[in-house]
Amino acid sequence: MSTHPPSVPAFGLELKVYMQEGATVVRCSGTLTAGLTANLKEQVKDLIPHAKLIVLDLTDLQHMDSSGLGTIVALYVSARRANCELRLINFNKRVRELLGMTNLLSVFEVCGQYFIRMP
Repeated sequence: MSTHPPSVPAFGLELKVYMQEGATVVRCSGTLTAGLTANLKEQVKDLIPHAKLIVLDLTDLQHMDSSGLGTIVALYVSARRANCELRLINFNKRVRELLGMTNLLSVFEVCGQYFIRMP
């Protein structure tokens, strides 16, 4: 895998996958909503068997709905089963509120506080 491969556009969601300090980072830009989640799911599921740590960087994610949240939770479960760690970083206030409403904030909060960059 190259350091910064080209992005993978999917209508309103763009993904950039690269390696940084031992982690596979997936930078998400745009919206993660119903109809746009399949690309993220496919990309990350392909990475899980080959990675110990996958970081979803949500710095440029403008909106996420319940379908996007469901996709992230499913990926989290798949990663755990494969002995891989999935982390969220740099999520915005809206995503934080969505995680809070669904009682998932405690699962992702440690690594997802505002403006936290890769270690």
